[in-house]
Amino acid sequence: MPGLQATGLAAESALVLDRSVIDGQLGLRRAQLAGGLTLNDARITTKDGHFAMFAGGMAVEAGVFARRCRIEGGVRLTGSRINGGLFLEGTELVNPGRLALDGQNIAVTDAMECAAGFRAEGTVKLRGARVDGTLSFDRAGTLSAPGRLAVQLSHTDIRELILTPDEPVEGVVSLAYARIGVLLDRTDTWPAHLRLDGAVYETLRGADPERRLDWADRDPDGFRSQPYEQLSAWALRDGHEQLARRAQLMKFRRRRQAQPWHGRLWGLLLDWTVGYGYRPWLAAAWLAVIIAAGTAVFSAVPPRPIKEPGELPDFQALIYVVDLVIPIGAFGLRQAWDPVGWTQWPAYAIIASGWILATALVAGVTRVLRPG
Repeated sequence: MPGLQATGLAAESALVLDRSVIDGQLGLRRAQLAGGLTLNDARITTKDGHFAMFAGGMAVEAGVFARRCRIEGGVRLTGSRINGGLFLEGTELVNPGRLALDGQNIAVTDAMECAAGFRAEGTVKLRGARVDGTLSFDRAGTLSAPGRLAVQLSHTDIRELILTPDEPVEGVVSLAYARIGVLLDRTDTWPAHLRLDGAVYETLRGADPERRLDWADRDPDGFRSQPYEQLSAWALRDGHEQLARRAQLMKFRRRRQAQPWHGRLWGLLLDWTVGYGYRPWLAAAWLAVIIAAGTAVFSAVPPRPIKEPGELPDFQALIYVVDLVIPIGAFGLRQAWDPVGWTQWPAYAIIASGWILATALVAGVTRVLRPG
């Protein structure tokens, strides 16, 4: 056929176009197909810049079956309502540099299968879609839109998403602000650029949980904190406490890179001393090093007494250093003994380190003074 225009078509039985060859547009705007639509092994081609299949607002009650099709010019299904599933296994959608599939705000009951050899040259745009079942890219072939969005799933509501194509997507994949029940993917096919800001998911499957930190850090627009927060929340629910802490720590480290110099300096101090509060044992390690070094110094060169001999507590180098490092002093040796000569500088350094460690510990653990 040279094309088929069926705007507003109402059919009580199925519209069957299997193995059709259409050299023009297939127009099904606002069509109502009670018995479903089949396009298996069809060939549809347009070369005038218009969509090869234009079916915006279509309502289908018994599923769309378009397996092993080749459609050159793109498919528009914006606002369509499809009960019974949308099946595109083995189909090729060819519209380089433009929309291969425009399914904004589409609603699919049952599965949407872009799987088993499905290929798209151009953007697969499903922004705002709702899939009350599984949206699958399992064993999909090439998904290619170099330099632009290749798969846009932002603001979608999907019960299960299977993102396991045979090779990494060429272009950006966006899950921004999507709500996903189960997300199944594979480490070796993660896209190089992935937008996760605002995405919420209940379960992650497939990839090694310990690799998820790299997965959350692929936004082409730079640092976003929400992907780390969401990953940490999922890890806690799923029993990966160590991953949850690492996700929070990585969030602060990535944020630090975007700070002005003074913010980076303060963040570096928090990281080295207490790991932003997620590694408080670091403060204990620094404290042990400081006390050991100070004890060695003041054992070799004891301080001079300040008070009369009868009023002096016995000098103990270890206790003296501990008294210096505790910001408020606790044992009275700091007020009774005064360092001499060059040992004044180690004493000042110990006092300053005590204040720095105390401040960093409070700032890190409570997050009151977290980096801006």
